[in-house]
Amino acid sequence: MSETFSAEISSRICNHMNQDHADAIVLYAQAFGNVTNATAAEMLSIDAEGMDLAAQVNGEPVPVRIHFDHTLADSEDAHQTLIAMVKQARVKAK
Repeated sequence: MSETFSAEISSRICNHMNQDHADAIVLYAQAFGNVTNATAAEMLSIDAEGMDLAAQVNGEPVPVRIHFDHTLADSEDAHQTLIAMVKQARVKAK
């Protein structure tokens, strides 16, 4: 894991996303992980290159790796990128 994404930063982002934005994580799995039948998902880790999720499909966890469209510079870049991705996912879901 790069210096810009220490274990503490990854954990903080994942905890926030899992607690406050669970619906967004499902959208990431569906839109960017091609797990269209995911009913729930959890963010396991995030780094400068992408994020690892566990999507629930038929009650079973499915590992999902989603690569970002650019290398993230820092946690603020992660924040802005995750917001942009959820907006894109909502458009795809329509």
